[in-house]
Amino acid sequence: MRIFVSTGEVSGDLQGAMLVESLYSQGKSLGHSLEISGLGGQKMKQAGVHLIGDTSAIGSVGLLESLPFILPTWQIQRQAKKYLKANPPDIVILIDYLGPNLSISSFLKENYPQIPIIWYIAPQFWVWTPMEQNVTQLVNVTDKVLAIFPEEAKFYQKKGVSSTYVGHPLVDRIKNAPSREKIRKDLGLEEDQICIALFPASRKQELKYLLPVMIESAQRIQEKLPLARFILPISLREYRSKIEAVINKSNVNISLFEGDTLNLLPALDLAITKSGTVNLELALLKIPQVVLYKVNPFTIWVGRTFFQLSIPFISPVNLVLMEEIVPELLQEKATVTNIVKNSLELLLNVDSAIKMQKDYTRMTNILNKSNGSASDNATEEIFSYLNLKTSN
Repeated sequence: MRIFVSTGEVSGDLQGAMLVESLYSQGKSLGHSLEISGLGGQKMKQAGVHLIGDTSAIGSVGLLESLPFILPTWQIQRQAKKYLKANPPDIVILIDYLGPNLSISSFLKENYPQIPIIWYIAPQFWVWTPMEQNVTQLVNVTDKVLAIFPEEAKFYQKKGVSSTYVGHPLVDRIKNAPSREKIRKDLGLEEDQICIALFPASRKQELKYLLPVMIESAQRIQEKLPLARFILPISLREYRSKIEAVINKSNVNISLFEGDTLNLLPALDLAITKSGTVNLELALLKIPQVVLYKVNPFTIWVGRTFFQLSIPFISPVNLVLMEEIVPELLQEKATVTNIVKNSLELLLNVDSAIKMQKDYTRMTNILNKSNGSASDNATEEIFSYLNLKTSN
């Protein structure tokens, strides 16, 4: 049974790997021999995927930001399509990664309409007002959506696509997190020592816009809390030298962390973080956080001026309940003053921290409404759909 999985960026690689592990596990128990190939990163490779191309570092948000990735994306797309022609799969699983995955799915529907296409973790059209052309294109090429948010499933159902809420894969991942006590001991932290992590980037462009303001904010916080420990996880090894160069220009002592962030997160008292998957991991572990995001000023101007860009929230934590659980500092608001103010509020005001944790609990209850593991639920839906198609 041939399965092709396509995703990009660091978060897609993680979620793709979790799905692939479940596919192999359930496939073995059902007596299916699987051959899984696709686009992703090292986590997917370690899970047993034959990688056609590594897309973990190919990703951007914005217009000017995307220019450096046009050629490498086109080259990998061409390579993937050539592979699919020579090795038509039984089913294709797409994970987020809007532009490239729309290209792959359109190519397949035109040339191999019999191959079912399932979108697991679909683009968040249900959050922002997208170009209708993109929505129509996705609807036309997708046979089924496996949604990780309840509202996501409802949105695609209204658009005429069969959609099932399978739960969020990070809920399963967090269950394997080590204890706070163990990790703090491993890190050499005192019991009452404040530990703060900075999460600036999973995309290269984010280092430019988010890292400097995070470093300066850490410096200001350290002036107020001199015993605080700062840690910065590196999402991709190739980012290390650039991160070190920025840190070395500052007066703040920041330890770099490489490895699975699950072996760091429970030890934290606060995270200053970009918007993304890590927001949910922090929330599920009840870690206070301040979320910020910035892109090129030209990009935001074009979005606001010509596309009337408007989103209710950007952090997935706030999107679950559609209310502000964690503070979001976007574009002009992502200043050192605002970051420091919100950070100290969560660190020093017990009531603010308690309120956030109660809101985290409400959010978690929503995500826990699915039965069982999200990856296992998705796998069951994929096998069920494939068996249905191949039995006709």
